[in-house]
Amino acid sequence: MWLRAERQLAGRGRQGRPWASPEGNLYASTLVHLRSGDPPAASLALVTAVALEEVVARLVPRGAMLKWPNDLLVSGAKLSGILLERAGDNVVIGIGVNIACHPDLADRPTTSLAAHGVAITPAAFLDRLAEMLAAWLGIWRGQGLAPIVARWIERAHPVGTALTARLADGTTLDGSFDTMAPDGALVLRLADGSRRVIHAGDVFLV
Repeated sequence: MWLRAERQLAGRGRQGRPWASPEGNLYASTLVHLRSGDPPAASLALVTAVALEEVVARLVPRGAMLKWPNDLLVSGAKLSGILLERAGDNVVIGIGVNIACHPDLADRPTTSLAAHGVAITPAAFLDRLAEMLAAWLGIWRGQGLAPIVARWIERAHPVGTALTARLADGTTLDGSFDTMAPDGALVLRLADGSRRVIHAGDVFLV
């Protein structure tokens, strides 16, 4: 089951940030009921990201790329956002995709599908996304997290890409993308050659 809004009056993203929600873009949520034996609930963000990237890559043949933990970029600009909220054994996956327009943000470039010549309605986009997410959820449940991580690495920024990680305690780390850990954490290689495993934070391409 999916719920889709034409627009939102109080849309929000990660860490309570406001999410501009004019008509023409996708604002949709679905519910996943966790089962015994499922991989960690937080990894549903990765599942959603790889499903979303696969849909967008078929509409924009070049330039789609994943950025940890779950951002989808097109030509280096943010196209979408994913937010998980858990209540007991249920996880709500909220997805916003800039289809017709995109906001002008001070801290990061943004884009929309329309800016890349793609004409599609939010409803038609959601039909494709719902089918793709169902397929990747089946892989997640049937084969575990490993295929999700492998797909994410395949479609992400290359190894060695310069990144800045801003952690929850305010610490900022500069380094380069090394890999993704088996549990979905970011592995950042620092200037001294050491590796830092990051489980939560904001990451920016340098």
